[in-house]
Order: sequence, then C-alpha cells, then structure tokens
Amino acid sequence: MKPSSYLSFVFLCISTSAMLGCGDISFSDNVKTPKLTPVAVPKAEAKPIAIDPVTNNINSNDMLEHVKKLASDEFEGRGPSSKGEELTIKYLSDNYLSDNFQKLGLKPGNPDGTFFQKVPLVSYKTDDKVEMKFSAGDKNLSLKFRDDFVAWTRQLTNTINMDAELVFVGYGAQAPEFGWDDFKGEDLKGKVLVMLINDPPLPDDKVFGGKAMTYYGRWTYKFEMAMQKGAAGCIIIHEDGPAGYPWEVVRNSWGSGGFTISDKNNNMSLCPVESWITFPKAKEIFQIAGKDLETLKKEALKKEFKPVPLGIKASVNLKNEFKKVESNNVIAKLEGSDPELKNEYVIFTAHWDHFGIGQPATDKEGKPINDDKIYNGAKDNATGTAALLELAKTYSKLANAPKRSLLFLAVTAEERGLLGSAYYGQNPLYPNNKAVA
Repeated sequence: MKPSSYLSFVFLCISTSAMLGCGDISFSDNVKTPKLTPVAVPKAEAKPIAIDPVTNNINSNDMLEHVKKLASDEFEGRGPSSKGEELTIKYLSDNYLSDNFQKLGLKPGNPDGTFFQKVPLVSYKTDDKVEMKFSAGDKNLSLKFRDDFVAWTRQLTNTINMDAELVFVGYGAQAPEFGWDDFKGEDLKGKVLVMLINDPPLPDDKVFGGKAMTYYGRWTYKFEMAMQKGAAGCIIIHEDGPAGYPWEVVRNSWGSGGFTISDKNNNMSLCPVESWITFPKAKEIFQIAGKDLETLKKEALKKEFKPVPLGIKASVNLKNEFKKVESNNVIAKLEGSDPELKNEYVIFTAHWDHFGIGQPATDKEGKPINDDKIYNGAKDNATGTAALLELAKTYSKLANAPKRSLLFLAVTAEERGLLGSAYYGQNPLYPNNKAVA
C-alpha cells in the first residue's frame, strides 16, 4: 500500500456534547485564538461535568480498523463505479445493518427502504496523446500532457477544438461582498482565461478569510466562472503552496479521466476546455508575451486589477471517451424522539470515495516511484468515513435518542467535484428546508 494521496484533508470532528446539552460549539477552518486577559474569579467548589457515558463508545481502535479496511489494496482506492465502490458501499451498509446497530434503531436512510441513493454519473477519459500549443508571432511553445498540463472537457462530445487568445484574469474572483471583481465587466466570450489557484492571500483576514481558502479559491469555482463568462477554455496555474498539494496530485488525478453529472443538454453549457498547467510552464508562456508572471501576481492582489490580454493563442484538440455509469450515496437514519422535531434533520456527512486505480505515483521529476497504481486514500477520506460510522454507533447507543432525526450520509465522487453532495442537494431524500444542520 502506498502512502495516502498528497491531497490534504482536514477532518473536523464535531463533539457530540452539542446535542447532549453540554453547550454550543462554533468553529471555522481558520480559527484565530483571541488574546486572553487574566481576571480574578472567586474560588468555587469543583463539580463534575455530567456527560452521558455513551460518548465513550467512540473507540479509536474501531476507527483504525475501519480505516485499515477501507484503505486496503482490496478496496482498490474506492473509485466510483468500480469494484472498489462495490466493496465500500457493502462495507458501509453491512455496518449499518449489523445487529448491534439495528437493535439500537439505525434504519435505512432512503425512504425506499434501502441504504442507497443512486447517483447517475458519466465517466470521461481524454486521449493522452495530446499537446497544448501556444504561439505569439514567431514564438511557439508546446506542452506535454501530464508533465506540463492536463486538460479535459465535461461536454459530452467526442472531439473538441480550442484555438483562442489568452487573457490573464488574476484569481478569477467576483465577490461583491468584498467589493472585488477581477473581470471588471469586460467581454471575455471566446477567450481562454488564465487564473491563479486559490483566492487572493491578503493581509486583511476580513477579505477572503486572509490566508484561508474560501470557495472563491476552489478550482470548481474557477471553472464555473469561465462558463459564466462564455470562455472557450480555462487554464488554472498550479502552485504547491496555494493549492495545498503538489503537481503530482493534479497529474495523477485529472490525467487519468474523471466523472461528471450530465444535464439535459449533455453539459454543452459548461466551459469547453478545463485545464491546469505547472507554474514553471506558465512563466514560460508569460515570457513569450513579454510579461512577468510574478509581477502580474502582485498586481492581482489589488482591487484595481483588470484582465490582461496576453497576445498569445492557445490551441488543443481533445479526443474523448464517455460512458454512462452509476454510483451510490450511502445513507442511514436514526429517528428522533420528539413527535414534532423528529421531522427535522441533522446531517453528518463524509465522502467515501478516493481516486481508485490510476497512474503509478511519481516523484517531482515525474519518474515513477514504483509500480503501485492504487490510490488508497487513508487520510482522504477513509478517516472521515470511519468517523461517520463511529458517530452513528455512538448516537444509536444513547439512552434517549436526540429530539431531531439524524442522517449519516456517505457521499460519492467528492474528488471529482463534490458530485455526490451536489446530487443529494438537488435530489434530497428529505426536504432541504428541514435540514437544520
């Protein structure tokens, strides 16, 4: 088994004390500890805190066994619509169906009497014998697939050609609550938008959360903005630090195909070409244009920044294979004890999927480390899935069930753009307006 993917995974374990009446809990992804000023307080008799002893049922050894099983080679990296998925969803449902859980009231979460919500997906794979070319006058540059760039289309078409001018749009963020607009109302239809990963790392943490990543910094958002602007393509410039993972993750994740959800128009409204390139190659491209990428990065930190045409054409010809497949969200339910409040829901969720089987792991020079092609995904996200099972067990053992019903939702295809979560949000098994947390 190889080490877990480089993708960083931050797991926030929400203390059960909030629902046990032990107080409110608040948290954020970028918690800053306030400066504390010592104050004199009268001495008081120490009193034991009353905590339901069932909270001790969260067992680290049990969690570790779950992680070992889910991240084993047997589960083949838990890719959607694969043998790994079959084993994973069976493992989850078998745990939910165990005599221990059933006797304590854990039931199938789908109203149809099953633990599964079918999620229709489309798998896609781009022919890797492709180059992306850039030209400005008599200057030309060709990039190698996987080594220098990855590109694909989620439009359900067998071939797609991109041949258009590059425009640098900074971080590609349009955030009215911060008075920020990298596009400045310019017509970018038919252009190839070049964007920096993450959102602007400003010293003022009231804007874009400081160094914390907001949704404006995610690759999904950047491709969405390119779609909204009618762009012919979108190229994200990768950097290890701002992305939170090295190029090897991009190369091995997007260079082996992916999944999407199809709409009625075969996704033809999506940005035609979505792509990443390495930072060194991006610098070369900007040099062809007579621009300095580092200088433009600094300019992109200003509210006054506006799109910069680069005077370069980018071209690529993608050949694609598509296949309609099916995956599953897995959901269990613990019914609430209050006659009225039981129709409201608290949802605990984690994604069960990882990247499955792909290209062998490589070093920074792109050379294979070994022949291991299984992306086991212990941290991302066998740990979260194991925690979900432990939380389900713990809540099911409460002497008195919570007033509200609890849903334990393990979603698919998170690694491919939060697809399982998006599908549940658009096709909820319980009304979204009844989900209180």
